[in-house]
Amino acid sequence: HQLTKTIESLGQNPEIAVLVLKSQGTSAFCAGASFDELLAVTNEAEGKTFFSGFAHLINAMRKCPKVIVGRVQGKTVGGGVGIIAACDYVLASQEASIKLSELAIGIGPFVIEPAVSRKIGKTALAELSLAAQEWKSAAWAKEKGLYAKTFESIEQLDEAVAEVAHQLTTYNPEAVTAMKNVLWEGTALWDTLLIERAAITGKLVISES
Repeated sequence: HQLTKTIESLGQNPEIAVLVLKSQGTSAFCAGASFDELLAVTNEAEGKTFFSGFAHLINAMRKCPKVIVGRVQGKTVGGGVGIIAACDYVLASQEASIKLSELAIGIGPFVIEPAVSRKIGKTALAELSLAAQEWKSAAWAKEKGLYAKTFESIEQLDEAVAEVAHQLTTYNPEAVTAMKNVLWEGTALWDTLLIERAAITGKLVISES
């Protein structure tokens, strides 16, 4: 919720030209949903609310008029893969492997699926989601289109992120926003679709099967 509100606010700030999304630390980029919070869900309504957090975040990123550059330094699981997919341009380290583990814990990556499928396609999504215990390398993610470029070191990654962000600030901001709108054409229904997907996941999370 906090990240969603921050992106919405920065997106409307005329002094901001580009957003760089990164995580703290030097190891994992994002471990996905909190298992402790997930286990605290006791009914469908709570489940829908919980997974709607990812829905609102992805929609905020999608509708943000500024380009969002993702800086991925390490492993990413579940909902974090959806966050990466919702970035407009992603740079990553060679250690930034990914995994969609949802099916292994009785749910599925339904909320993030539209964002991930948009980037890597349904075939790669099937390979990633059905092999729920398997890590896919950063090279695989780049080949499928999730990452634009990968780098051997964090230093090289940070240099590239700074360079890309600076270059974006030199472009006509109206043209950049128009280009982003073109890139996200056909996603207007996500405002309702992702919430519907959150409801599906919320129901599954309390299922005994």
